[in-house]
Amino acid sequence: MFNKVLIANRGEIALRIIRACKELEISTVAVYSEADVDSLHVQLADESVCIGRPPSSESYLKIDRIISAAEISNVDAIHPGYGFLAENAHFAEICASCNIKFIGPPPAAIRLMGDKSAAREQAIKSGVPVSPGSDGVVETEQDALKVAKKIGYPVMIKAIAGGGGRGMRGAHNEVSLVQGFHAARGEAEKAFGESGVYIEKLIDRPHHIEFQVIGDSHGRLVHLGERDCSIQRRNQKIVEECPSPLMDTKLRKLMGDCSVTLAQAVEYENAGTMEFLVDRHGNFYFMEMNTRIQVEHPVTEEVYGCDLVKEQILIAAGAHLSEHIVSAQPRSHAIECRINAEDPANNFQPSSGTIDLYYAPGGRGVRVDSHVYAKYTVPPYYDSMIAKLICVASSRESAIRRMARALGEYLISGIKTTIPFQAEIMQHPEFVRGEFDTSLVEMMTELKRVELK
Repeated sequence: MFNKVLIANRGEIALRIIRACKELEISTVAVYSEADVDSLHVQLADESVCIGRPPSSESYLKIDRIISAAEISNVDAIHPGYGFLAENAHFAEICASCNIKFIGPPPAAIRLMGDKSAAREQAIKSGVPVSPGSDGVVETEQDALKVAKKIGYPVMIKAIAGGGGRGMRGAHNEVSLVQGFHAARGEAEKAFGESGVYIEKLIDRPHHIEFQVIGDSHGRLVHLGERDCSIQRRNQKIVEECPSPLMDTKLRKLMGDCSVTLAQAVEYENAGTMEFLVDRHGNFYFMEMNTRIQVEHPVTEEVYGCDLVKEQILIAAGAHLSEHIVSAQPRSHAIECRINAEDPANNFQPSSGTIDLYYAPGGRGVRVDSHVYAKYTVPPYYDSMIAKLICVASSRESAIRRMARALGEYLISGIKTTIPFQAEIMQHPEFVRGEFDTSLVEMMTELKRVELK
């Protein structure tokens, strides 16, 4: 087992990893920017090292500074969390060259599956369904127009790198395709340093379903069911749940088998997620793989009774996949709301600043993963998520009621948050019935705009 682990991340995921390490009796090192000096993960780690100025490009994305912090702290391993360097194969290779274990998949798997175009090709080779699209990267707008004409509108333009909804644009005609092509390339270049995009058929009003996979270095790999991530705004997830109200036993087995087959084909190790779109007829299409732990991993943990972060660390240390993971079965229903520092009444504008009052909900079946507290100042430099509220119950109906109750208890003043909007989602008839898709949030926000006029 490792003696000391450095967490190359910030916020709630850094705190989540620190807690897992403490329970495994592993010492921890936090890295932080000047803006995060008062963050809870810095306070709870055994050691901490400042790695630069507030912008990510001058701190959390600086590989040399993170490696230097790891070396002076004499750590055995680095956990990248999600975002930042979590899906950076070069970073994983540098860790290995410095004899520091990267807690995640092998660099080759990150590189292959991190390129969405290459991952799509691998899915086809593995017999996993994909939607019609381009054969690899689309270099020019003329090529983009040819692809769109061949597969038919509407289409989706997607960056080959990164995630989080950036570098994605839908197009319903030639004009919007040309605009979206250049916009997606520019956004991808700025966010990921890679401007490549590909094109695929846009699936109208699908469910966004992802499967949690996890495997060890000894050839054993399993999936832990699905999460429904269809409640999203501009391709950014807002609410996630496990299991999905869309799924039946047959579809779950088909998609789960495809997820395991594809992960095995690339010799995957550690935790990862296969993402799919499912249309209204039950057809499913592979979209991408996230080669890391997901923001929404807690709903799987609550439903399957496991600790995915602990398992990540154990696998990286050479352990076999735990038997309780291999034999895990769903036992409840869980819902997660991402609490963002944004103003839903003002087009979800970011709302940085100092939190005056902070009271987190509690009671049976309520979990809060957060790094903020009263008098904490939310910096303007990073992702707006400040907490994750997870509620688990014996049924979906009970989980929704518990989430509605917990959101009503959650008090954060001094900044705006998405709590009121998520409370509306919990009462929306389509969500309550489980008859929703990826268009629900946009429909809700469009209705509000009409009402305001």
